[in-house]
Amino acid sequence: MAAGYISPDLVEKAREMDLLSYLQTYEPNELVRISDREYCTRTHDSLKISNGKWMWWSRGIGGKNALDYLVTVKELSFHDAVGVILDNKAVDAPRSRSPTIEKPEKKLVLPRASPSNDRVIRYLKNRGIAESIIDACIRDGTIYESLQMHNVVFVGYDEKNIPRYAALRGTNGSDFKGDVSGSDKQYSFRVVNRNSDTLHLFEGAVDLLSFATFIQDRCRDWKAENLLSLSGVYNAKQYQNARQIPVALAHFLRTNPQIKMIRLHLDNDRAGQNAAKAIAHLLADRYTVVDRPVPYGKDVNDYLCFLMKNRKREIREKQNER
Repeated sequence: MAAGYISPDLVEKAREMDLLSYLQTYEPNELVRISDREYCTRTHDSLKISNGKWMWWSRGIGGKNALDYLVTVKELSFHDAVGVILDNKAVDAPRSRSPTIEKPEKKLVLPRASPSNDRVIRYLKNRGIAESIIDACIRDGTIYESLQMHNVVFVGYDEKNIPRYAALRGTNGSDFKGDVSGSDKQYSFRVVNRNSDTLHLFEGAVDLLSFATFIQDRCRDWKAENLLSLSGVYNAKQYQNARQIPVALAHFLRTNPQIKMIRLHLDNDRAGQNAAKAIAHLLADRYTVVDRPVPYGKDVNDYLCFLMKNRKREIREKQNER
């Protein structure tokens, strides 16, 4: 399947899921029951769901399935909306339109794996990630390519080496990001070394792997470090009033009592720097917290790509001088 192209049979498969079944299975907290046969969503109380259809009355738009909802209400691109449904449908999702909501147990079901990881390898290499690091992550099962939409799947494991978290990242040039249904962010994408007393913190898995590439470029072992992704932006607009650190960080510190220093490598934007200030504010009495944003670009991967371009340009210039 070419990047950006979705075959008609996959589109039809995505259209099979009605909105009620989708919300019951993947976003149960978004459902609000109005009557025996009618529901609305917690975000939009004028969006009513009944008889297998939905209508957003305040906007005058409606549809028959979850795909219509993701495109028109959540404003995902058509390609990304299909990907959300199909990569979450690692097993056949229920199509029942029963009016009774049974709250599902929070259980992670990983997307089916593609027989090849070629597209994931190509995508991550284009982002500057060292191929040896990509290969190591594929071998240990923390990265793989999904079967349906060829997304990168970043897997987080618990202390018993059981998968508990998975993030999706589009490889077709879109900005698609999402968590697999049933993910527990306490166990987000990470590298753990209990012999190190320092933790490096990132917003996303790609930034984590970019930093691992920097470490390897300096002839050091990236697996000798503790690297943790928050799996998203930590919302801390008023950092002085922040009460809780991100759940992924809280769990990591609780299960790794050897940590004494935390180095923050969050994004170089307002949200990232507010998050850095909040974390430092909350942990300063227990840890040495050092803020280390990149000197150029929005994030760690942006900086890595910038250095890669400069390196390639220098190589070309030297070749031209010969």
